[in-house]
Amino acid sequence: MRLLILNGSPRPQGAIADMLATMADEAHQHGCAVHSLQVSRLHIRPCTGCMSCRTQLQCVLPEDDASLMVDLIRDADVLIVGSPCYWGNINGQLKVLFDRMVYGLIGETPRGIPRPLHKGKQAILVSTCSTPWPFNKWFNQSHGTIRALREILKWSGFSIYASIEKGGTKKHPELTDKERMHCRRVIQKLIKKLA
Repeated sequence: MRLLILNGSPRPQGAIADMLATMADEAHQHGCAVHSLQVSRLHIRPCTGCMSCRTQLQCVLPEDDASLMVDLIRDADVLIVGSPCYWGNINGQLKVLFDRMVYGLIGETPRGIPRPLHKGKQAILVSTCSTPWPFNKWFNQSHGTIRALREILKWSGFSIYASIEKGGTKKHPELTDKERMHCRRVIQKLIKKLA
């Protein structure tokens, strides 16, 4: 099984990174091939909205890391995406990446109806925010981030296997043992399901 992990957080030592590393470690222990990337280190130009990629099936901008990501997502069996909450949404760098990869995520029928390109694949979504629990969910902070990721990946054909949210990172930035174990169990159950 091939897992692709996208860390949308610009903080390489933050809670998102810790959760994703815990999941990667668990997947490695079960013999999975894991490829992890930090989105903030990728070189990606913003989408210009020309819509040419919808018919040409490639971006007209000079090749950068966005085209590499299209290939990595196509080859992955499972996609794990983590993003901190920025105004109840995914952060800007991750949004730029998804905007540039639209042609590799969804196709289009002749009538312009979206056609998912990743049917049968699983996704796990991870989000953190400084808003404490349960307000992070009630006020659509980390929950808004998960909702935005779910919308992108649902139309791309991914089944959302699990989502993990951690609120209150301002006062409690470190993962608890319980939170770390939850990350491990999600991976264990997904591997068992797909085996």
